[in-house]
Amino acid sequence: MPGADKAADPTTDGRSVRWDTHREERRRALIKATRRAIHRLGPDASMEEIAATAGTSKSVFYRYFGDKSGLRNAVGSVVIRQMQDTLTAARQGATDPREGVTAMVSAYLHMAQTSPNVYFFATLPADGESRQSGELSGFFDSITAMITEPLRHLLGDPESPLVGYWPQAAIGMVRTAGELWLRSPEDPSKPDFNTMAGQISAWLFDGVGQFVSPATPDRSATAAEGKS
Repeated sequence: MPGADKAADPTTDGRSVRWDTHREERRRALIKATRRAIHRLGPDASMEEIAATAGTSKSVFYRYFGDKSGLRNAVGSVVIRQMQDTLTAARQGATDPREGVTAMVSAYLHMAQTSPNVYFFATLPADGESRQSGELSGFFDSITAMITEPLRHLLGDPESPLVGYWPQAAIGMVRTAGELWLRSPEDPSKPDFNTMAGQISAWLFDGVGQFVSPATPDRSATAAEGKS
């Protein structure tokens, strides 16, 4: 059959493979160019600004990514995979849950600090999207699992409510505190990423009680008692 002969044509298959390879290489190059543009222009840069900085046209970006949400998702997928690999490696060298959490928080802050603009572009939701969706949701789910397993062994009780609640709460605290730290202006009093990681871990494992000064006696109440 003519159709079967055409489908089996190695020349046609070869051209298709070359085109797919070219398209994937071009897509990776555009993602890399986008990261450079966002690093320079900020997370709110328009498609037109990104394309101009990349030395091409908006139509090229629309052809490969559909719209800005598609571009954001593509960049986010790359950034999040890199972060996940880095955090996994950081945890593997730890000897206990606290050391593991501290190492992962430090790695997370360090990567985000490398380019806060790219981090926020990749992780903040586009209009109409939830704060944790798609790749980002999967990323935080995997990090939660990394924390949960050693905690289960530490507690010796896999049914403890703490196993279910604490890792989720920890992720929320790390992300919220980390992003606040990223947005803080550079100042001599601003801790570096290692110090901040240790601080967050202390809050998670020890609470804030150790940082609170002993209560000062209420002198007015003491005076009133003396008069009675």
